[in-house]
Amino acid sequence: MRTVIGIRPAKPRHRAGDGATDPEPTVWFDSWRQLASLLSDENRALLRLMRERQPRTVLELAEWSGRAASNLSRTLRHLERHGLVKMHRSPDTRAVRPEALATEFLIVLD
Repeated sequence: MRTVIGIRPAKPRHRAGDGATDPEPTVWFDSWRQLASLLSDENRALLRLMRERQPRTVLELAEWSGRAASNLSRTLRHLERHGLVKMHRSPDTRAVRPEALATEFLIVLD
């Protein structure tokens, strides 16, 4: 599950070459700081844990990861906003099943 990530430049630049073989980012960040914060070692380990163990609920993931459920929920929302996690909400209960959509990253620089 590889995701191509780009960082939006402050000013649009013309890129050399035809770009036909360049990977096109599907996830964008506004700055290196934002990228580094969201894809910290801890969060990448969390994504791998979700991929490997496929938790049924956020509470189960919190138990496995050793993270507080409230902090974990906030992190998962941030990851979801960037398209790295999908939160499957049960229509019948309050249960939410997190799914990692990306665990490998290719960062494209302008």
